[in-house]
Amino acid sequence: MRRALIAVYRLRGWRITGAVPADKKFIIAGGPHTSNWDFAIFLGAVDQLGVRPSYIGKHSLFRWPLKRFMLDMGGIPVDRTKRANYVDQVVAEFAKHDELALVIAPEGTRDSDGRWKSGFYHIALGAGVPIVLAWIDRKRRIGAIGPVIHPSGDYRADIKRIADHFRAAWPEQPRFREIDRDAAPKPALSKRAPGGQSGAS
Repeated sequence: MRRALIAVYRLRGWRITGAVPADKKFIIAGGPHTSNWDFAIFLGAVDQLGVRPSYIGKHSLFRWPLKRFMLDMGGIPVDRTKRANYVDQVVAEFAKHDELALVIAPEGTRDSDGRWKSGFYHIALGAGVPIVLAWIDRKRRIGAIGPVIHPSGDYRADIKRIADHFRAAWPEQPRFREIDRDAAPKPALSKRAPGGQSGAS
């Protein structure tokens, strides 16, 4: 199946620019995620760049008859129940491997409004690995890998850098304008003065 998906990618004539880092472990954070075919495209792109990618999947999918398929495709089973912290689980997976290129769609689902979830960032920060940015335009069949973001621990500042890159790379993509909502300063709560009046002027 993996070979078949890569063959389809090549036959479609995709053009990818950029390069992955020399690091043996990193996260590829890609977008926009608007189709079930996005995984196949990213699979083909990273294969073109000489990377064997992995991805996160619900642990319930890693059972017969799908277990062999999921593992062969690079799947990493994660328990997403409330009692289990999936960030810690994935950080532990990075510790187990000498090489690991984990592909994550930070938007979460195809039906997202385009805002990125922060799990990918906390995984990178906890595992001490860089984040490689990637985007694809399915209509034009082009995409790019890079640059590399090393998490500083300041989520707002780093997500602002990420958002700036994506908007500059593809200004017409409306979903990319939603990435940096979390980077915007939060409005301060007004303090209540004695008597119930607001202390803010």
